[in-house]
Amino acid sequence: MKRFASALFALLLSVGAFAQSAMTEELAAKCAEGALRKYGRYAKEGVERLSPSQLREIADNAVLYQNEDGGWPKNIDMMSTAVPADVVASLPAHRRRSTIDNNSVYPEIELLATVYALTGETKYRDAALRGVEFILATQYPDGGWRGWDADAITFNDGVIAGVLHTWLNIIKKKPQFAWVDKELRNRVRASFDEGIRCVLACQYVQNGVKTAWAQQYDHHTLQPVKARAYEFPGIASAESAGVVSLLMRISEPAPEIVEAVKCAVAWFERSKICGIRLETVPVPEEEREEPGVKKTRIIVEDPDARPLWARYYELETNRPFFSDRRGIVLYDYMEVSQERRGGYGWYGSWPQGVLDKYPAWLERIGEKPVCGDCCE
Repeated sequence: MKRFASALFALLLSVGAFAQSAMTEELAAKCAEGALRKYGRYAKEGVERLSPSQLREIADNAVLYQNEDGGWPKNIDMMSTAVPADVVASLPAHRRRSTIDNNSVYPEIELLATVYALTGETKYRDAALRGVEFILATQYPDGGWRGWDADAITFNDGVIAGVLHTWLNIIKKKPQFAWVDKELRNRVRASFDEGIRCVLACQYVQNGVKTAWAQQYDHHTLQPVKARAYEFPGIASAESAGVVSLLMRISEPAPEIVEAVKCAVAWFERSKICGIRLETVPVPEEEREEPGVKKTRIIVEDPDARPLWARYYELETNRPFFSDRRGIVLYDYMEVSQERRGGYGWYGSWPQGVLDKYPAWLERIGEKPVCGDCCE
């Protein structure tokens, strides 16, 4: 009888924990929107897709696409109605591997956790837990994670910032993760702390001044390294904006985190480019450098344009630079191939969202908008 009572009590506890998630369909849609937005990037023309409201069916696809190691292949549209086994079979062997690259794995965890909190069906919880274990197992001793293109600490494509955002959601007991038990939450907290130490250690110091972050770093020296042919070591504004957004979510930031944010914001201000905008233009057939290039981008002078940032800045001089598949550094945007001008984000407004939120963040933590000597 006692064993029955204990079992019943445990069951009631688990049901109670599930009920406390307070997940509604409206909230579920919000929690899953990051994953759904990602899947839209990989939609194929002519292939029927599920609607965003079909969260359970999308989560079913995520369960079917999950690898044995708990991760997922990248660049999969899980809103497609194509048979997952057929899609996987069509991929080259190396493309079936699990990776956190291109916003993979952690959005699937968010999606599955959300659908579990909404439905109570344990297959979604179990798949989410396998995903969490995959990320925990692939964290390096330096606290970072690698992407796809280089075995290096990777900020490119939101690898580290994306993982740590999800970890923070678990730590903060967000509704989609209200069911996570204390033991796992503590493990995630330890992983998060190691990740933040890695982030702070990688903030690049330029001529004695802390700036922002590069895309990739060597695991041992913690110095920026190259990835693809057109991705040279440099301070990367897009990735840095993602990192600062993460740091600004921490409820009670330590002084070193506050300093990191202030120094990065100071760098954003110093590095913004005014008076130009990008325009997408058609490429006449007779002017195409490659047959498939139908559109490219050009720079247009515009004194009323909102500030832009180059994707990359030289480590020592802070000079914007570019490249293309030839693997050479270029300083003139118009010397970049038509294909890479149209197919890669060399300019963007990524840090603007950080700058817009910065005053409210300072007020929340009770700080003044003045940098320390390291940022001057």
